[in-house]
Amino acid sequence: MNPSRQFKTAVLSLILLVGIGTVGFMYIEGMNILDALYMTVITLTTVGFREVEPLDAYGKIFTMVVVIVGVTLAFWALGSLVDLTVSERLWRSLRRRKMEKEISKMRNHHIICGYGRMGQQIAKDFAQHNVPFVVVELNQEQLPKLDAGEIAYIEGNASDDKTLIAAGIKHAVGLVTVSPSDQDNVFITLTARVLNPKLHIVARSILEENEDKLKRAGADVVLSPYVMGGRRMATAVLRPHVIEFLDTAMHSENLDLQIEEVRIKEAAKFANKTIRDSGIRQKSGCIILAIKDGGGQFANNPSPDRVLKPGEIMIVMGSPTQLTALEKMTGRAEA
Repeated sequence: MNPSRQFKTAVLSLILLVGIGTVGFMYIEGMNILDALYMTVITLTTVGFREVEPLDAYGKIFTMVVVIVGVTLAFWALGSLVDLTVSERLWRSLRRRKMEKEISKMRNHHIICGYGRMGQQIAKDFAQHNVPFVVVELNQEQLPKLDAGEIAYIEGNASDDKTLIAAGIKHAVGLVTVSPSDQDNVFITLTARVLNPKLHIVARSILEENEDKLKRAGADVVLSPYVMGGRRMATAVLRPHVIEFLDTAMHSENLDLQIEEVRIKEAAKFANKTIRDSGIRQKSGCIILAIKDGGGQFANNPSPDRVLKPGEIMIVMGSPTQLTALEKMTGRAEA
């Protein structure tokens, strides 16, 4: 029996003994319920108060039995409580060490700063796509959720250098900051950018006027959930089928259709070839929706004569099988 169950059983046994003692004194000594309960309590607690009334031989024997059983149960409950406390602390300590060891070995992972509603959704999506990540959370109320989900996390302030270093920021490729306030997000972004200049940082902005501050602090992408939510709701009214299609492609848990980004490498079989000659559509089945060139400009619905240059990023759509086939042609898809 585990310590938690032992403690619960011992406490319930003590409560049951109080009931049995009360009924016993009422039956053996003819006491009323209050006097019987009083006798049971002072007997179990061994405080040494005088009996309500003199006990006969049967009452004395019953009292001794109640004392022996009560003391035994009390020691059992106390031992179980100590065992439970030590076991939980030991388990947490061992889990903490194991988690810190796993985090120290992480490479090319992402850091999520904040585990509120947005942070939880981001973590869910990362886990769904097998993206390694670490959560940094200061709020004690969120930690049990992280433990329950067996999610790697660092407890601390994400704007503190030591906390981000413990989260492996030197080896991370991306950071998402969704702390409750824009001020926190600015400080986190600034700290992260100094610690890792190559880091891709996505920050949440609650107020539109703070978007520039976040970009100046070093954020690559700044998103406002209220602006995005408003635009999405408007689109849902004006173009409901478009929203339904994009939800299927971007957020469906079945993952029958996905939109991904693929960087063109020098070693790719289709590098420096036109889309028509690349064989991407014929060999993989993927559709090229857009291409982002080295200058950051998008070519939407590119022409078949468009040359695929190394370093450019293709926005493609296809099934998991088709995307895997494309990965083999290019070397590896990069998110």
